[in-house]
Amino acid sequence: MGRQSETHAVEEFLVADRTAPAGLLVEGAPGLGKTTLWLAGVDTARERGYRVLAARPAEAESALAYSALADLLNGVDASVRSELPEAQRVALDHVQLRSAAGGAPTDPRAVAAALLAVVTRLTAEAPVLLAMDDLQWFDTSSARAVEFLTRRLVGRVAVLATTRDDSHSVRATSWLQLPSPADLRRITLSAMSIGQLQAIIADRLGTSFPRPVMVDVHEVSGGNPFFALELARSLQSHGGRTTSLPASLKELVRARIGGLDSDVRAALLVVACLAAPTVDVVARAAGAAEDDLLLVLREVEEAGIVEVNGSRLRFAHPLLARGVYTEATAARRRAVHAQLAEVVDDPEARARHLALSATSATPAILHSLDVAAELASMRGAPATAAELLDLARELGDDAPGRRLRCASLHVQAGDPGRARNLLGQVIAHFPPGDLRANAFMLLAVIELFDDSFAEGVGVLVRGLAEVGQNDELSAQMLTTLAFALLNVGRAADALDQVEAAVETARRCTIPALLGQALGMRAMIRFVQGAGFDQSDMRRALELEAKATKIPIAFRATMQNALLSAWTGQLGAARDVLMSIRRSCVDRGAEGELVFVSFHACFVAIWLGDLAEAQRVAADTVERARQLGGNVSLFVALTTRAATRTYIGDESGARADLVEASAATARSGFSAMGEWPLTVLGLLEVSTGNHQAAVDVLAPLIAKVVGAPEATEIIGGSFLPDAVEALVGLGRLDEAQRLVDVVERNGRRLDRAWMLAVGGRTRGMVLAARGDLAGAQRAVDGALIAHARLPMPFERARTQLTLGVIHLRRGQASAATSSLAEAVTLFEQLGTPLWAARARAELARAGNGTSTPELTASEQKVARLTASGMTNGEVATALFISPKTVEFHLARIYRKLGIRSRAELGRLVRDPN
Repeated sequence: MGRQSETHAVEEFLVADRTAPAGLLVEGAPGLGKTTLWLAGVDTARERGYRVLAARPAEAESALAYSALADLLNGVDASVRSELPEAQRVALDHVQLRSAAGGAPTDPRAVAAALLAVVTRLTAEAPVLLAMDDLQWFDTSSARAVEFLTRRLVGRVAVLATTRDDSHSVRATSWLQLPSPADLRRITLSAMSIGQLQAIIADRLGTSFPRPVMVDVHEVSGGNPFFALELARSLQSHGGRTTSLPASLKELVRARIGGLDSDVRAALLVVACLAAPTVDVVARAAGAAEDDLLLVLREVEEAGIVEVNGSRLRFAHPLLARGVYTEATAARRRAVHAQLAEVVDDPEARARHLALSATSATPAILHSLDVAAELASMRGAPATAAELLDLARELGDDAPGRRLRCASLHVQAGDPGRARNLLGQVIAHFPPGDLRANAFMLLAVIELFDDSFAEGVGVLVRGLAEVGQNDELSAQMLTTLAFALLNVGRAADALDQVEAAVETARRCTIPALLGQALGMRAMIRFVQGAGFDQSDMRRALELEAKATKIPIAFRATMQNALLSAWTGQLGAARDVLMSIRRSCVDRGAEGELVFVSFHACFVAIWLGDLAEAQRVAADTVERARQLGGNVSLFVALTTRAATRTYIGDESGARADLVEASAATARSGFSAMGEWPLTVLGLLEVSTGNHQAAVDVLAPLIAKVVGAPEATEIIGGSFLPDAVEALVGLGRLDEAQRLVDVVERNGRRLDRAWMLAVGGRTRGMVLAARGDLAGAQRAVDGALIAHARLPMPFERARTQLTLGVIHLRRGQASAATSSLAEAVTLFEQLGTPLWAARARAELARAGNGTSTPELTASEQKVARLTASGMTNGEVATALFISPKTVEFHLARIYRKLGIRSRAELGRLVRDPN
């Protein structure tokens, strides 16, 4: 009543045939009718066939872990739960206290993923409404889970929520975001008119007042309907005299509560102190029988102060609860919290009541808070656990160990800012030693996974200087430092640190630490060109701790999958990576999922499954944008740029690479930063831009020259493109040096990929030097290596190279056979740029011409270029632009099947 336009907006929002997610947030000051409008919307949604998931938390519930989420999930069928992956099902059971404590800690990311899975499943049957009243009272753990959900909504889901519009509430509810900002509309409730207030008073209280009285009511209430109703009640009790009107809502509530009997006020204070008040708990705390309590509460229920719904109690409006609580003396509130600590069953609630009953810490209270924090952490509520430890600190026990534990929980809860502040205090105020070293270790973790590997290295170095004789902490820090150094491009330093980590871990009694150090050593040695140390990896797999929260990059299962992929065991690696991806999805581990997806995408590309690679890449970019952060973004964009390069989407690939490179520069993640260059190098070669390719790949070429043993595919996949571009520019000596390195390492390590691309690129160099017979032998050798390498794109490139060599040797039949196979492979793979190149060569073979005729213009350009002129000099001599010269040269090279000026010079001198 009085909110017709807002009601109409809600009804329009709740369309029955919804197909896409949308949200409506109702904002306004307390008492303006947000909840009334929200309740009407919930009723409308149910009438229109929506499945409604609703939560109406009270202020006291904002401190209770997952209380709002439990309300949202209340009534979800067991059949929906049974369809969830085990990790998600167990997580929800812990959240809703359906299973006993114990076992591994619940991952809050799994809770969020489970919520998303539940909503997704429900949308298959009906449109879903997420109805959330008073967002400002959502507990932190529930808010994080709902934030994860709403940012990823798809399909027919509507979100109807309310919140206060004061600055604190706006900040506290900024987490509510939908996939697109445009998906979330806002309605701000304003003050009501005199007529609207009159209508509401008549409807609710069955009375009316003369207009002069209503003018006063409107002026005092400011058009706030809740305030106006309370004023009307006051007027009724004072015979309609406006001189008795309170000056403020706070004064009015105080007067209304103060007028109640003392036993009623005492019962109401117990209700106000509880997060989820029930008749039995309030009765026990008040020392009364339940029937007697209900008799006491009947008066305030009839007066519209409280609502009794079965055994549950709640205030009719949050302002009344706040009024009851604030009007009681501090001593009286502490006494009630002490009473409640004796009767509540939940350890977390008991600990909070104990803390609120005291003005300073006692051993019993501190123990209770520590136990409750541990239980909250086990339930997957690290934010709540941190709040409990903060309560202990506020009571005066701010021990450094508790600060560290609190900081760790804030990190787990996704609040690195608060963690940094606590760690900074420990580092600043305590002497060097293990305590500060632990703080440095945790701070380094924040830096590494908050996009700053370079900063992380510096923090770890400082921490290691303070460790002392703590081998466990030293091993953790050394392994982490090795990982960080590897990712800032300091592989040699990384190897030194990981060797020290292995030796230190051997002195520990914690097998998992040795496993992590051995796995990291196997990775670093491999990247440096020392091969796959399967002994280290087998031991790491044996020691891997399955139930601990080890980051995915430190887990032997992941490391072994990567090393398997990089040594050519692509099928087995794909299966493991896809299994790990599913596990990440089930656990809601989005950051780790981006990292795993990057490698899964490249394995799919290498296997020739570009459709799967595109699906993974698209999903990864979407998740990375939701996550935010430079590392996730550039990893995802590089992944998609790679797929776009292969499928021939040049503009899309270039756009992704520009954005990825900018994110790389911001992050300092230099080791992975080589991948955008690698992808761009392939793109330039694919489009025939050899000079651009060499320019892009120059830093990577220089790195191989400086560390010639490090040519594994993870760091050297650019090498065949670099050689092809150098050959195309006639820089044969430089190309030859790279080929020699690749082939030497291929023989040393028996690596099929290196032998295959090494043979192919050697053939290119030999052909450019005029040794076509030697070139054919080299490429034939490459095809032998391809027989044990399941990389069809690389094989197709080798077939193309062989066909061109046959064509230049005048072997039209052999050329046709090889080129036809290349065309078929490229077309099957879906690589149009390369398929077009192969078809052009096949057309030449079909014409039986290994040296097709050049046009008159092309002949002039060819002669002048072969004489040694630069493109600019040729352009000046022929009165054309340098771009036209480049265009003619591209056609000349393609027609003649050559890739360099040196080859062109030989053909001009000796056409036969």
